[in-house]
Amino acid sequence: MPGYDHLLRLSGATQPVTASTSAKFRRCYGPEYVSGTLLAWAEKRNITIAHIQPGKPQQNAYIERYNRTVRHEWLGCFMFDTIKEVQDHATHWLWTYNNDRPNMAIGGITPMQKLKMAA
Repeated sequence: MPGYDHLLRLSGATQPVTASTSAKFRRCYGPEYVSGTLLAWAEKRNITIAHIQPGKPQQNAYIERYNRTVRHEWLGCFMFDTIKEVQDHATHWLWTYNNDRPNMAIGGITPMQKLKMAA
């Protein structure tokens, strides 16, 4: 099923997951928020859906940090009238974050510069 395969790339999978392999996909919401579509997609690819423990956001620290950054840097600072406005702003912010803004955690360079250095 298309639509969820990008999650594999984001979670570190370097190749498509097939039925002969096993993977784990960590989610920060409980089972009550998992759609049947996602469960069917995961089962077809032999992927286990793993939920973090309630009250333990540090088990999903990268996502929690990203959510905090988005909230503090732009989502909580603007009023949007349409979903398209939010999407456009998010796209612009993400491009700037990765291409223009130095990141002190990686030596004061942008993530794009770091990626080019690694290639």
